[in-house]
Amino acid sequence: MNNRNLKNLALWIAIFLAFALVAKSVHQTDRPEKLPLVELMKVGDEGRIVGEVVDSGGLLKGKYKAVATEAPGITPPTPEKAADKNAPGPGEKLFETEYMGTQDQAVLDWARKNNIQYKAQRTSEIFSMVLLNVLLPVVIMVVLWIFLMRQFQSGNNKAMSFGKSRAKLVTDGQTKVMFADVAGIDEVKEELMEIIQFLKDPDRFSRLGGKIPKGALLYGPPGTGKTLIAKAVAGEASVPFFSISGSDFVEMFVGVGASRVRDLFEQGKKARPCLIYIDEIDAVGRSRFAGIGGGHDEREQTLNQLLVELDGFNSNEGVIVMASTNRPDVLDPALLRPGRFDRQIRVDLPDLVGREKILMVHTKPLKISTEISLKTIAKGTPGFSGADLANLANEAALLAARKGKEVVEMDDLEEAKDRVLMGPERRSLVMTEKERTNTAYHEAGHALIAKLTNSTAHRVHKVTIIPRGRALGLTSILPEQDMLSQSRVQLKNTILCLMGGRAAEDIVFDEMTTGAANDLQRCTEIAHRMVCEFGMSDKLGPRTFGEPTAQVFLGRDIGRQREYSEDTARIIDTEVQDLLVSGYADAKHQLEGSREALERISQALLERETLDSDQLDMLIAGEPLPPLLEPLNGKNGNGDNSTPSAPASEPTLSPAANELPLEGTV
Repeated sequence: MNNRNLKNLALWIAIFLAFALVAKSVHQTDRPEKLPLVELMKVGDEGRIVGEVVDSGGLLKGKYKAVATEAPGITPPTPEKAADKNAPGPGEKLFETEYMGTQDQAVLDWARKNNIQYKAQRTSEIFSMVLLNVLLPVVIMVVLWIFLMRQFQSGNNKAMSFGKSRAKLVTDGQTKVMFADVAGIDEVKEELMEIIQFLKDPDRFSRLGGKIPKGALLYGPPGTGKTLIAKAVAGEASVPFFSISGSDFVEMFVGVGASRVRDLFEQGKKARPCLIYIDEIDAVGRSRFAGIGGGHDEREQTLNQLLVELDGFNSNEGVIVMASTNRPDVLDPALLRPGRFDRQIRVDLPDLVGREKILMVHTKPLKISTEISLKTIAKGTPGFSGADLANLANEAALLAARKGKEVVEMDDLEEAKDRVLMGPERRSLVMTEKERTNTAYHEAGHALIAKLTNSTAHRVHKVTIIPRGRALGLTSILPEQDMLSQSRVQLKNTILCLMGGRAAEDIVFDEMTTGAANDLQRCTEIAHRMVCEFGMSDKLGPRTFGEPTAQVFLGRDIGRQREYSEDTARIIDTEVQDLLVSGYADAKHQLEGSREALERISQALLERETLDSDQLDMLIAGEPLPPLLEPLNGKNGNGDNSTPSAPASEPTLSPAANELPLEGTV
């Protein structure tokens, strides 16, 4: 048994003993009867005194027999009382009698006359009884209280230290992440390196009158390396580094958040120059005055204290604050103004060069083949974040180990990329032959339209009818290059590609299935944004419709405020409908003109289950594919085509390739 268990056992034993002593001292079921001295002497003269009489310095205690008329009403003692020699027996009562000091001799004479056992109790014995019955329980309770308070406030518990900051102090050598471990965000590294150099050599900048920035806010999509770059700053800086999460400030008790903010900056002032990093600052930094119904808002009080500490009446020179968030749009404007966060640094998704550098970092600890081309993998992963690329490298290593390889090869990285893009294969899923055929034509329609449009925004990476993730078939479409914006023609081609699956089903089977539900949803979204947000309607002109009504206390947009007439709304509906109907008609027309290529692609999918871009080009050109090295065992890899266990196929394009731009460049 370790020391912690022994402490807990001793604590519970002490608590039990304390309560037992208190209960014994205060809970008495048999209270003695107060008898005057004259009445007591009368009882003694009648010979009804039982046992000895104890004299405690003017107080006589003992037992006496009740008279015959009272005896029937006396209840017999319980077994616990019978075990106590001082407890009254059947027909007996306890008594207490006080007498004056001048009556000592009379009491002694009375005891000798009636042959009563008289015992005088000494002062030390009286003090011991008082100590045992009164003082000892009090002392034990005080000791237990002190022990519990020390237990609560020791180690990581700190149950009573609600107002203390929970920031972790990072000193030199405690973190092994350095700037060399961060790739793909060189501009961010330069901005933060300047802050570190300012801390190390302030005279270099202050000689020209410049002041050190008070704060730097890192914002951007999830997985782009905001927390990682903060760890690298902690590793590079030779000053104390305090790290805390935004949610650590807020507690169920009122005033705790503001108290923790004060304590955090007090620690920073004592250790300055220092850096304070607040992760996910939107947990406490959301816009104020957004609640419903009024009342006290603990989060707002925490934010107010944070604003004061960042740039208030008292200066915090030498304390630099870094923070990160995925939602800069919900932060309070007072938090973002210069003087609090002087630098707002966007950490964006990496470009082609950045992705290659990130892959080099994450494949460095792996045993990889010399024939691997990381640039090829980087080209095929547009829209991937740093976290996605780290996951890709790890998945490749796991796949190679599963196959018993000594090194990670190129096919492992390609397969890992497909797993990250499209999800893991579900070859054990049972599909009927009809569903399998329907899925093949559906995916062939997507792939063929993408090839026929011949757009740089739509390059087919791979098409498969092997179930992956939540879909029974997938067509992965990646852009030829990183795109920051999309043109009207490119968006229309995207609608065309999405409609290709439904159009192929209509041409071949003359029926519709639920497999195009996701395609139709995405087409409708694209068409609506083209009309209402991007100003791509000839009838409505260059104008946007609908202002977002953001409710920051919910953390998202819950609707759009309508500021246009019913006639304009009908035109919007008509324009959206025309884009969708014309896109479907164009897709169907192109597939009908290339029916033979559609059949060849569908049959090849039924035979091989997966086709890449080069194989699609050969099929469209009418060239035969090279024979399979190993024939597939059974249909869909499971040899069983009985009862279906999933709804119709839900083909999806790569979200990274077809995500509508939130920001455009002119």
